[in-house]
Amino acid sequence: MKASALGSDEMLALILSSLDDDKAEDIVQVDLRGKSSVADYMVIATGRSTRQVAAMAEKLMDRVKQTSGESLRAEGMETADWVLIDAGDVIVHVFRPEVRDFYQLEKMWMPQGDSARVGASA
Repeated sequence: MKASALGSDEMLALILSSLDDDKAEDIVQVDLRGKSSVADYMVIATGRSTRQVAAMAEKLMDRVKQTSGESLRAEGMETADWVLIDAGDVIVHVFRPEVRDFYQLEKMWMPQGDSARVGASA
């Protein structure tokens, strides 16, 4: 994983802003510092359809490229049920609602009730 031109907190802020601008639902940020050496943060969000999931992921990658010059890697764009974006110290998961309910990633990484919901989209 290459080092980001943006710090992890700046990258997190950019990602949260992008997802909020694109009307992502139920945005959750998970602080991984001290829990994982892979990343500092994980962001989990929901899109209403495969089209919205793909559009949010594409716009997020474009915004990061415009801001920092970095090209991010993504997996899952073909089906857009679950798109994983590697933003260095921030890992982003964008799901369709049914897929997010099935995997319940938040429950793996934090105690119940300890999630940091972002914005009024909960």
